[in-house]
Amino acid sequence: MKRSVFVIRNLDCSTEEQLIRKRLESEPGIGKLSFNLLERRLTVTHSLADDQPIFRALRDIGMEAAMPRKIETGNCSSCEGATTGKADHAEAPAISRRTWALMVLSGSAAVASEILAWMGAGETAPQVIALALLSIAPGGLGTLRKGWIAVKTFTLNMNFLMSIAMIGAIAIGEWPEAAVVIFLFALAELIESLSLERAKNAIRGLMAIVPQTAVVKLVNGEWREVPVDEVQIGQTVRVKPGGRIPLDGVLTAGGSSVNQAPITGESIPVVKEPGDPAFAGTVNERGSFEFRVTANRGHTTLDHIIHSVQEAQGKRAPTQCFVDQFAHYYTPAVVVFAVLVAAVPPLLFGAAFAPWFYKALVMLVIACPCALVISTPVTVVSGLAAAARQGILVKGGVHLENGRLIKVIALDKTGTLTNGRPVVTDVVPLAGHPAAELLHLAASMETHSEHPAAAAIVASWQMSAQGGGRPATLLPATLFESLPGRGVQAVINGRLYHIGNHRQMENLGICGPHVEEVLWRLEEEGKTVVVLGNEKESLCVIGVADTLRDTSGEAIRDLHGLGVASVLLSGDNKTTARAIAAKIGIDDARGDLLPEDKLAAIDDLLQRYGHVGMVGDGINDAPALARASIGFAMGAAGTDTAIETADVALMDDDLRKLPHFIRLSRDVSYKLRQNISLSIGIKAVFFILALAGKATLWMAVFADMGASLIVVFNGMRILRR
Repeated sequence: MKRSVFVIRNLDCSTEEQLIRKRLESEPGIGKLSFNLLERRLTVTHSLADDQPIFRALRDIGMEAAMPRKIETGNCSSCEGATTGKADHAEAPAISRRTWALMVLSGSAAVASEILAWMGAGETAPQVIALALLSIAPGGLGTLRKGWIAVKTFTLNMNFLMSIAMIGAIAIGEWPEAAVVIFLFALAELIESLSLERAKNAIRGLMAIVPQTAVVKLVNGEWREVPVDEVQIGQTVRVKPGGRIPLDGVLTAGGSSVNQAPITGESIPVVKEPGDPAFAGTVNERGSFEFRVTANRGHTTLDHIIHSVQEAQGKRAPTQCFVDQFAHYYTPAVVVFAVLVAAVPPLLFGAAFAPWFYKALVMLVIACPCALVISTPVTVVSGLAAAARQGILVKGGVHLENGRLIKVIALDKTGTLTNGRPVVTDVVPLAGHPAAELLHLAASMETHSEHPAAAAIVASWQMSAQGGGRPATLLPATLFESLPGRGVQAVINGRLYHIGNHRQMENLGICGPHVEEVLWRLEEEGKTVVVLGNEKESLCVIGVADTLRDTSGEAIRDLHGLGVASVLLSGDNKTTARAIAAKIGIDDARGDLLPEDKLAAIDDLLQRYGHVGMVGDGINDAPALARASIGFAMGAAGTDTAIETADVALMDDDLRKLPHFIRLSRDVSYKLRQNISLSIGIKAVFFILALAGKATLWMAVFADMGASLIVVFNGMRILRR
């Protein structure tokens, strides 16, 4: 199966989507259809030899499709739709002067026909009819053509309803009314298109921030400005003060402060030095620096963000699914009701035909659910854009809307509540050996380990060695063996040594009361503890602590203020977990948890609370992240795994984004309910007015247009966050 992406210039709302679905789903070889109304994109999964049958089918129903980009199954999905920094060749152009001129002509002629009829010429006077036809010609013929296509495809869309209203008004001699209705309908479509374009620009703005060229160091040492597309991984790029960083990389020379707001949402510039990461699209403020490219065009962190947001637009939120299902039954039901209004009173009760037929026409005009259907994607996409601006990457409207339901947040410790960079805080000798000698021995073993505590021990020894007078090289270790979940062992100077946790020392039988006392004291202080020993005795206890993030306590307090409980799930011992939880105010703490234990804990929380969020690093906590109602990944900037696996990624590792996300979710949900109520409420009012004979056709069109604009702009208010 292949996927073809089409950009359709006149794909503006659910009317066109419904028409396309009816036409393409009947074609052989056509599989799944995915729509992105705000980007005017249609993605077709098919088994056809080429795209020409799809083009022909779209042309049959008046859809203007541009040449697609093909994505073969099996290619890197994260690369699809990645920004190139260039405008899409098939994007809908701005509304032309000719279109505006025709709109002015149509509106002037419609008003003139109404004035003439009101002054006594009558609705069927030749000059009134001539002006009405002049008004109808620019937009009415197109509406009639679309209405005929709707008839052929058995689709009850707005074009069909407006065609019936126009023909019906003319049939009963209401020429000025027909002209005003068509003019207002065309104006409504124009304004709605402009409104949706503004909403789309909120996402498109992310694509425009990456420069098109980069200053690259060539093999001969010269610097040359080249297109970003030609820069390869491993090349060195120079960034001048005030310039935007073109690609992801790692600083190799120089330094500066960088505004990372497009990626992380941080309002304060971050100081960058050699070894620090740089992200495409961020702004270099004062200094000049060089960096080594680690991701080329199409694979940068910003590309992944844009791709994820674009993909998220295609994932329907629960409210959107409900609205689409409601609209599927609503429009036919209203059409049937309008037919009954036109037929029953004259046939059964002898009422005059024209007034009841006119009332039915008014009902047909307000039957279209455009305002109802368009309100949900605009609101959800505005929420996605607002989240992205704040460094919160949400992978679908379903997660954005369901965030409000979270009752409890489970958090990993290392790298989530803490900075993920543990340091040695204590070296307690137990057998009379000097602490420096024992630390040297421990570092000689731990240099072969990848555990964070091992890195802290090696770093502590290096710092003490630089202090002067101590050995500058590690001891040779042989027969090194890693014991998962317990520690490591190795032979140094012909003797076997062990470094491990409390459980491992007990298994070896070298954890006496004096060792237990030290372990208990350090664990009570919230430290991770490892013991160095040989086959006969424990030699020392080393305490390692990971410093808490400055924002962790504030984030937990904000969550509690929103009524969301908190639980710490840690692989550390229970005492350490409880100490960390108490320090920052977490409600519950569970320690000694392996990945499968965390998974069981999430299952338990789901049974108790119903909706659970899990925050982790996106790799070690993957099972728990997947099982939770919503998985939040920390450290997403620079780690593709976190972006791919989590539902939500906090791009700057700031836990304060958790309560912000929940508030945003509640705001989006509130706006969705508002828009649905407004859309249905306005239509209900006009149904009553129509039955009472107080509503006219042009009033109904004006109300439908007004409802669409109200819900669009109400949804876009979220962008102010």
